[in-house]
Amino acid sequence: MSKLFHPIQIKSLHLANRIVIAPMCQYSAEEGCMNEWHLIHLGKLALSGAALLTIEATAVTPDGRITHGDLGLYCDQNYAAMSLTLDSIRRWSDMPIALQLSHAGRKASTEVPWKGGRQFAPTHGLGWQTYGPSSVPYAENQSAPLSLDKDGLNRIRDAFGTAAARADKAGIDLIQVHAAHGYLLHQFLSPLSNKRSDEYGGSLENRMRFPLEVFESVRASFRAEKPVSVRISATDWVDRGFDLEQTITFARELEKRGCDVIHVTTGGLDPAQKIPVGPSYQVPLAREVKREVKVPVVAVGMISGYEQAEAIVGTGDADMVALARTILFDPNWPWHAAAHFGAKVRAPNQYLRSQPSRFKELFDPE
Repeated sequence: MSKLFHPIQIKSLHLANRIVIAPMCQYSAEEGCMNEWHLIHLGKLALSGAALLTIEATAVTPDGRITHGDLGLYCDQNYAAMSLTLDSIRRWSDMPIALQLSHAGRKASTEVPWKGGRQFAPTHGLGWQTYGPSSVPYAENQSAPLSLDKDGLNRIRDAFGTAAARADKAGIDLIQVHAAHGYLLHQFLSPLSNKRSDEYGGSLENRMRFPLEVFESVRASFRAEKPVSVRISATDWVDRGFDLEQTITFARELEKRGCDVIHVTTGGLDPAQKIPVGPSYQVPLAREVKREVKVPVVAVGMISGYEQAEAIVGTGDADMVALARTILFDPNWPWHAAAHFGAKVRAPNQYLRSQPSRFKELFDPE
């Protein structure tokens, strides 16, 4: 049997296969609230046959949004809108749903990508003051963030915990803490963006301190039997930045604190990054992390082929693969992969008649 379609159990969460839908920002929320677009987008993916659907980066504070169109879970209105969307999806799909919690730090206050993605100054009508570990802007033409003081650190740490509690109440099955792609927790981890001289800066032990505090806040606020994962950028792709050796140390510390899954990605912290983009280009980093921890590891990055995904899981490079742009382009990718390998996949009863006659054993009815 295809390794890609072997089930896996993570705490109370049963996953039917090893295909995860990665969080993908839609920049279409209104004051942090889900709307009809999210119902269409997530509802479509919830019928895909993947094992787990992850909701996009969801800000824990208003100033933690990347753009004015980002999702949030920082108020009761955000919670109500998300709950309504989730209830509608769950009426027709039993796919487990995860949520990525995030704070954008110095990369916040930007325009949506299809309008250029430029950063707004704090005085702009669509902008706000950004925060970071140090007063170092992401790019030369951007406003410098305010360096977070102790009260600011406590505010954001507690906001992660509060958002996790709201997610638990909404029935989210897994939380992913976003410590990658150059956002706030990654900014603390990397010496390129963290220039602090207090207990949160300098040594790796100090630079890990705030991300680990945030993880502990989330873990304590989310039901114990439910898993919590962390997404890590394993390298900045910049000299003297955060790298694989430091990533492995961080991953071990997360594991000690009860992290259940580690999702390995790269980059996003510095415009000087030089990324050797190509199929499976991040998989070797996932492989190295997997060698050093006992929890499941997820690989991501230009994974689009069925045999490619099968090889990643089958050789033990990672326990699961995450699809992003690939599954936006082909929302039924898991169906096609199952047909390719002679495996089974869940499909809605309403779609059972679409099963091609040559794949008579493809669909498991809901």
